[in-house]
Amino acid sequence: MRLDLFLKISRLVKRRAVARSLCDAGRVIVNGHESKPGKELRQGDVIEILFNAKRVELEVLSLPLSPKNTNTDVPYRIIAEKTIPQENTV
Repeated sequence: MRLDLFLKISRLVKRRAVARSLCDAGRVIVNGHESKPGKELRQGDVIEILFNAKRVELEVLSLPLSPKNTNTDVPYRIIAEKTIPQENTV
């Protein structure tokens, strides 16, 4: 499954276009390497996402086929989540 599609179906981001822009900006790292939106994911891959105010590291547990399958089963396990302090600019 493509990385951008996984991020959308697993509800880590709201839209696939947002997932693509995060990847293009170098803010998504898979197994220690910056990844493109079309990167094929496998079970056990470790994804690190750098949002504006936090960094989330997670492990892929399963590859859902549609958003309907993710209602009961979460397709990832959060390994670490860290809030990034924002600098005050006056």
